[in-house]
Amino acid sequence: MGSYHQIEIPDLSRFRYSPGRLKGLRCIHTHLKREGISEEDLTDLSMLRLDAMVAIQVSEKGLPQQVEMAYLLPPNPKNKRYEIAKWPHPAEINMDFQEFIIDLENQMEKAFSAKVASNYEERAILISVTRERKSEAEYSMAELVRLAESANIKVLDTIIQRVKSYNPELLMGKGKLQEVIIKALSLGATMIIFDQELSPKQINNIAKLTDLKVIDRNQLILDIFAKRAQSREGKIQVELAQLKYMYPRIIGKGEAMSRLTGGIGGRGPGETKLEVDRRRIKKRIATLEKQLEQLKKQRRERRKTRKKSQIPVISLVGYTNAGKSTLLNALCSADVYTEDRLFATLDPTNRTLYLPEVGKCILTDTVGFIKRMPHELKVAFRATLEELEDASLLIHVVDATSPYMEEEIEAVNEILEELELDRKERLIIYNKCDLLEPWEAKLMSSSGKLLISAKEKLNLDRLKDAIKEALLSPALQERDRFPQTF
Repeated sequence: MGSYHQIEIPDLSRFRYSPGRLKGLRCIHTHLKREGISEEDLTDLSMLRLDAMVAIQVSEKGLPQQVEMAYLLPPNPKNKRYEIAKWPHPAEINMDFQEFIIDLENQMEKAFSAKVASNYEERAILISVTRERKSEAEYSMAELVRLAESANIKVLDTIIQRVKSYNPELLMGKGKLQEVIIKALSLGATMIIFDQELSPKQINNIAKLTDLKVIDRNQLILDIFAKRAQSREGKIQVELAQLKYMYPRIIGKGEAMSRLTGGIGGRGPGETKLEVDRRRIKKRIATLEKQLEQLKKQRRERRKTRKKSQIPVISLVGYTNAGKSTLLNALCSADVYTEDRLFATLDPTNRTLYLPEVGKCILTDTVGFIKRMPHELKVAFRATLEELEDASLLIHVVDATSPYMEEEIEAVNEILEELELDRKERLIIYNKCDLLEPWEAKLMSSSGKLLISAKEKLNLDRLKDAIKEALLSPALQERDRFPQTF
């Protein structure tokens, strides 16, 4: 089906797709100029995972001549993606195609099974299409890799493409995107993750080119939060953020359908499941917002009670995976869950801390921050982050081993400023000093930085002294008006 210039391949989404297998379809077409398999043919073969792409040359009298058949190869040492077989005439084809394709698929499936023999849930290629400097792009990509690993995704490859301007249709050029998709398929990837936020239009257009899952950085972070939330409030906050993120994208997919609705009672014959989903999402968002508002009121009452008791509140803030929960455990002999991955803990935790000359304090652990945190998450977690407003002191925990330490400090400062908490009394501490080289630790200490190790419980006495000094400072005493002793 097509014309002298090109063939038109119909929608194949209803046909099977499985990593390590082929589509179950072959494309057989004529070439009127007697040319062989073209680059466009090979692109379609790779992108669609066809069993075979066959081109039959035609004589001037319209009779069939040479036949060429391109087919994909299983992973091999030469990294050869395809092979092309030739016959002088269709009558001379002497192969059992069914037997050939079954053997080929068995080889592919065997190679794919060997690749995926792991506990990873997905396998992905990560892409960054950016106008930023190379160093900034590399920093952002390194963080995306950590986010993917935190979501139990195997990272197969990373691609950074710097562009002068973004493609409004696909974010990147179509040719480059096709290269990425072909590479992803050859590596046995199950998804592609973009470091930039994709518009509904871009997601739809990219999805039309591939059967692979396509998500962006924001959706990845939302998925991680959905996996980690434990408390009722945390689950509500995350679900609300996910639905608000999904809603405009579903609208983007179903806008044309909305024009077909109507009829008696407002439910015409054009109504689809997509339209029903849109209404359900809107209703669910309203329900969750009401529940969150109720929890917010309860939290507000607890805060009032705590304020009346005049017990100072100390809040731990910092970039994700800086070691806040580990520090909470070390200072309060608590058993809060910790793990060396981004956003290991999400739910706010309060524990009691006793300090000489100060007495009883409340130490609060909050959700970690991250650069370019999705707006939907900021809105959903605003009620939780309001806890910081009542804090007498903010302890900014910094990962001293991070190669991007300064950028992470700046990201936390920006979020605190956005929350109008930048004028709060703050104590900056540098965690994980046990992992520093001796000369690094000496250099940082000489510049006045307070180095600790929450894991090894190093310099915690110095930290407690610094907290006590900050809480008993005249300015803080006057502002919070809590007694010096209890």
